[in-house]
Amino acid sequence: MKKIIIIAAALISFNTTANAQSANSSASQTVNLNLANAIDITFTGSGTATGAAVNFAFNTVADYANGIQSSDYQIKVRSNKNFKVDVKTNSTNFSYTGATSPAPSMPVNGVLSLMMAANQTGGSLSGSFPSGQFGNLSSSSANLLNNCNNGSNQWFNVKYKANPGFAYPAGTYTVDVVYTATQL
Repeated sequence: MKKIIIIAAALISFNTTANAQSANSSASQTVNLNLANAIDITFTGSGTATGAAVNFAFNTVADYANGIQSSDYQIKVRSNKNFKVDVKTNSTNFSYTGATSPAPSMPVNGVLSLMMAANQTGGSLSGSFPSGQFGNLSSSSANLLNNCNNGSNQWFNVKYKANPGFAYPAGTYTVDVVYTATQL
């Protein structure tokens, strides 16, 4: 009789386990990422769109005869699409601060030039600024880099050269160089 009770208990237990349902449920939700085109350009040294002032001190005859080159300045672009970079000055002439009156007019073109010192954008240099050579700057926008890769840390280094010659009196001559990154 004991055997029958044990067998009956085992059968009842097996039957109850076989008829049990799992205890779970599911729900789902759609997540949409609505991305907009995004691009920014900053100077690595300042972390902003305004770079440090580039100061050229012309102290010797050799400086006037040969011009002066700056150190490298790094510019970073972050973009979710491929892009290009253009460069220009904000004026045709340098503004003048000094004692000479009337103020002399020094043109940017022919005095201030730019060279690409390093390029980690994946893009190619334009013909206006060939590799390893200085190209003249002006107030007309000129293409600097073409078909640069999208990414969060695309950067390039520029170097300036100023060569005003002996035609201008002492004083401070100022112009802004403007870089524009545009998505393709």
